[in-house]
Amino acid sequence: VAGVRPRWLLRVNLWLAFLVVVIGGAGALALYREGWGGHLGEWVAGRSLWTGIPRLLGVLVVASSLAFPRATWRLVRRSRRPARLLLRHARRTYQRWPLHRFIWQGGVALARLPWRGWRRWRRGEAVPLWEVEPPAPVTVRERRSPRTAPGTPESPPPRPEGVGPAVRRSAQSLGGWALPDLALLAQREERTVSEEENLEKARLIEETLAEYNIEVTVEEIRPGPVVTLFGLVPGWVRKVREVRERDKDGRPKVDKNGRPIITQVEQKTRVKVDTILQREKDLAMALAAPSIRFEAPVPGESFIGLEVPNSQPSVVTLRSVMESEEFRQAQRKGNLPIALGKGSGGEVVVADLTDMPHLLIAGATGSGKSVCINAILCCLLMQFTPFDLRLLLTDPKRVELTPYNGIPHLVRPVVVESEEEVPLLRALIHEMKERYKRLESAGVRNIQGFNAKAQSPREKMPYLVVVIDELADLMMSAPVDVEQSLCRLAQLGRAVGIHLIVATQRPSVDVITGLIKANFPSRISFAVSSQVDSRTILDGAGAEKLLGKGDMLFLPVHLPKPKRLQGVFVSDEEVNHLVEHWRSQKGVPVPPLDLAIPPAGEEDELLERARALAQRHGRLSVALLQRKLGIGYPRAARLLERLEEEKTPGASPSDRQEGDKDEEE
Repeated sequence: VAGVRPRWLLRVNLWLAFLVVVIGGAGALALYREGWGGHLGEWVAGRSLWTGIPRLLGVLVVASSLAFPRATWRLVRRSRRPARLLLRHARRTYQRWPLHRFIWQGGVALARLPWRGWRRWRRGEAVPLWEVEPPAPVTVRERRSPRTAPGTPESPPPRPEGVGPAVRRSAQSLGGWALPDLALLAQREERTVSEEENLEKARLIEETLAEYNIEVTVEEIRPGPVVTLFGLVPGWVRKVREVRERDKDGRPKVDKNGRPIITQVEQKTRVKVDTILQREKDLAMALAAPSIRFEAPVPGESFIGLEVPNSQPSVVTLRSVMESEEFRQAQRKGNLPIALGKGSGGEVVVADLTDMPHLLIAGATGSGKSVCINAILCCLLMQFTPFDLRLLLTDPKRVELTPYNGIPHLVRPVVVESEEEVPLLRALIHEMKERYKRLESAGVRNIQGFNAKAQSPREKMPYLVVVIDELADLMMSAPVDVEQSLCRLAQLGRAVGIHLIVATQRPSVDVITGLIKANFPSRISFAVSSQVDSRTILDGAGAEKLLGKGDMLFLPVHLPKPKRLQGVFVSDEEVNHLVEHWRSQKGVPVPPLDLAIPPAGEEDELLERARALAQRHGRLSVALLQRKLGIGYPRAARLLERLEEEKTPGASPSDRQEGDKDEEE
């Protein structure tokens, strides 16, 4: 009895009900009419079948429930969700009714009449009962994240919504650091395009192509937050050919008038994909769209994708993506999951930073590049404590990433001076070498194996995410040093948990070189100004047709073609709430991460080579050192200053001016 499944119990009930109604009801009614059965037959059968059938069904349900109590309880428990959905739908339908506010207020007023009259009669007031005050407006209190007061005993933090089990275990083992609640993030209602509008667009697509003798059928419509994907299946090119009929001997057949019998044979060939792609501008004019984009073919599908902008775009929030089932599955499987946005068909897109393992972002001003960086940082701060994740941020513009100053995840305050970035990259290389030494001593291959052997949170090796907001400024100061340092970090940093996120506004070949592109396989491109920039960042066209404001093309390492997404939006208020949550906590001190520039032998080697150049040429200049040593301007200037302090011949200011004149000549 305990092993009976609810669906089998339901089937047995239905079959027994059928048998009882057909056989038992008719038989009981016949016996009762013949005088058999007495009072029991009268109660069961009743005067007619309309009263007897409900009674028989009630007896059947009660008997089966008593016979199979556990299965009945499981069936009732599983039916609560449909009932709840039905009640929710009824409530929303009632709220959309224009008179529901008046009915509600009138009901509240009538309910309060006796109580208000009784209180006024007790106070001796002669006030009519129908003077009822309107109900006070209902205010919703803002949910605040729990804060840990100083001096209180450590307790496991509350379970945050939408956070995977791996993150919850980590948060519970690091006393004093509580992960933020998803209530800190805003939640907005997403707009949806009506089905009638999409069907009208599908009809226009078919009719427009039919005017050019191109037969297509819109087989699928996938509405998204900003664009809607229409699946076009190519039709047939139909041609009619006249063929003379022949007999068995091969002679042409003739009719009674002696004329040859001619039949028409239809020949069909598939419409070529390139024929459809050539009508892009005609479709854009017919649909009154600023720009459309073809995806031919859609990966994993047998149709051509046509992305048409929606008349009312919707905003994709970070909270909506983090609450999705796809993000929770990524948390259970991955190490550094990040929420990117929603695809053109409305599907949630989540990536893992450890699989990328580095990310290159490009886009024009105002296209959503800085918002994407803030969304990635906020997504990581919502999941990891300072023991699991450390951040190193550079912001030459001084306004995009400086609000994160003061959070415990930062290795050092946000770097805003361009002169500090090149030495910082060398310090990162030194930190990477030290981490490899720790992996070697522990006998493991990567950071996951090292953290699995750690006995306490303080012994773990945290992930280090480095964000460089503007690569073009960095490449202008020292292109050779920056390119070599970034490529070395990108090649070896994955195993020790160092991941790079590099962004630039100018995706030209002198900024994003071939060596940098080879070491950054995962890329994101927002709207750019020309097709040349799109080919530089994505190795293909398409980014110049994007709509801006978070519309992007994501090219992961495992896909051959980029995927169109609408990136998540994070407002300044959400960033401030999240930063204030981490600033207000007083947890266990985090082990410091020393990124001081080591007195490496590389500087001494360059200094020796500079002395040799001074002896060979007799005079030195910054340009000469840059060209001969292959270094940037800041390092060449520092070498020249050190040679001046040592009073090296040829490095004096007068010799330097003469050397500059010679270089100009």
